[in-house]
Amino acid sequence: MALIQCDFFSETLGLSTSMNVILPQSAPSQIGMDSKAAAQTKHRTLYLLHGMSDDHSIWLRRTSIERYVASLGIAVVMPAVHRSFYANMAAGGKYWTFISEELPAIARSFFPLSDRREDNFVAGLSMGGYGAFKLALNKPEQYAAAASLSGGFDVASFTHRMPEEARLVFGTDNYVNELPNNLYLAADTLAAQADIPIPLLYQCCGTEDFLYEDNIRFRDHVKQLNLPLTYEEGPGEHEWGYWDKQIQRVLEWLPL
Repeated sequence: MALIQCDFFSETLGLSTSMNVILPQSAPSQIGMDSKAAAQTKHRTLYLLHGMSDDHSIWLRRTSIERYVASLGIAVVMPAVHRSFYANMAAGGKYWTFISEELPAIARSFFPLSDRREDNFVAGLSMGGYGAFKLALNKPEQYAAAASLSGGFDVASFTHRMPEEARLVFGTDNYVNELPNNLYLAADTLAAQADIPIPLLYQCCGTEDFLYEDNIRFRDHVKQLNLPLTYEEGPGEHEWGYWDKQIQRVLEWLPL
């Protein structure tokens, strides 16, 4: 595998930012690694999103994601979005436009990544789980599958827990209740549309996680809409031991 720290300028954000990128490599003589290159010229890609207190380096620092994907022949793109909730912030950068439009285009201009829907997936934890489903539900034409690990789906509850920060991100309550930020509305909108490709969805949460009840409510809502959701739960808190195990489950589940 090749690991690249990529620093670049974002026109959307108006600043320099970073992403870490893992690229497949066929290296049969590398000791302790079962690595292979992707079969196609342009790589299938997993966009892997971080949580609220982290950055683009966290998946590499807290898990063995590079080793986990080595035998799968897929690329992994891990961008930095700070505490933006993957939103066009009321008092900050346009991170929704960045993550949904600019980032994939820039990553594909730098690296041999496929732009075919069936080759693109997104996953994340906590705030990143929200971001992953936000992308899949609002941009279903771009992603074949999305996975949330301990996602924070209810942005209204975020506004109650952290009202000052929520105002910086979302501004008014009305903005919370609009697309693309409200995932309940996004799921409703997607389910009501005909002839729209529906991404496969994977959701998991630890039963001791403070976001467990939020996850149950969103799971039940999505199931009522008959969207293709795989849900798993088990003992676990909001911590990396749980996420390190579950990202391996996500990789097994992806339609590769």
